[in-house]
Amino acid sequence: MDRDRQKEIRTALLELGKDHGFAHAIPTSGKLDWERIFEAATKASRGLASQIGALHDRFERAHPALLRVVFETDHPFDFAAGQYVSIRYDGRTRPYSVASSPTRDDTELCIRRVPEGRLSPRLCDELSVGNQITVRGPNGHLLLENPSKRDIVFVATGTGVAPMKSMIDYSFETGRDEYRGEERDVWLFLGAAWEDDLPYHDAFLELASDHKNFHYVPCLSREPWLTAWNGETDYIQDALLKYVDERALADAAFGRHMAEMLENRPAVTVDARIDPGQLEVYACGINAMVYSLETAVQRLGVPDRHVHCEGYG
Repeated sequence: MDRDRQKEIRTALLELGKDHGFAHAIPTSGKLDWERIFEAATKASRGLASQIGALHDRFERAHPALLRVVFETDHPFDFAAGQYVSIRYDGRTRPYSVASSPTRDDTELCIRRVPEGRLSPRLCDELSVGNQITVRGPNGHLLLENPSKRDIVFVATGTGVAPMKSMIDYSFETGRDEYRGEERDVWLFLGAAWEDDLPYHDAFLELASDHKNFHYVPCLSREPWLTAWNGETDYIQDALLKYVDERALADAAFGRHMAEMLENRPAVTVDARIDPGQLEVYACGINAMVYSLETAVQRLGVPDRHVHCEGYG
């Protein structure tokens, strides 16, 4: 699902070099000397260090680094939206969340290459049509609540969106986005570094176009260094706060950071707001995000029994 962006990065570097006076360190073709570029850029401005480092890491990244794996099983395979399976290939086993809805005939996984990982590099480089894998499961307790009038917020980083996609697709396919004839607002806050690191980005945009009660808020931390990204750039747990209906918070007291985020204007135009008291939350991603999100939604007033989280890393 990602793409080779080396040409884009070289172009961005040249523009950056022209703006800050280190274009001489960047050849228009051939191999890039990143040590020379870093030295020249940081001599021009120390504030460029993190940007050059991020562009370097992305330039050198192996491709593909994000892919869909779709398989069929020899026997009927039942699972609940949000669960995961263990995949064994070439003598190695790793767990992966199912990204497809239980209503589909085939099953889909979302795989990110982990450098020096036990299995993901092999799946990215070697797996092809006709290969066989061993599937065990399903397992996991990140499951949808019974339908109610509560709105739903899904929060994920990277491939943590896989179980969310399964639950979102299943909800719209089976009418769980409504309760007793009334639409439920369904939100997805999805965070990544680069735009093509957002799994199923186009599919979520299409779903938002087709369903006015689905609100998709992508959050990208590094994309503005490469393109004219004008969406959210904050951490997803912070971006979520911008879309909270302040009228539902009464006179609640918050820390300085939360109060500032609540006052910030959303970058994405959404004709809806989040009422924490009428919400169920599902989160999957890196542990730091999950812990921060749990703390934030608790302070907002989301009942603990309606907060469902799964962290990793």
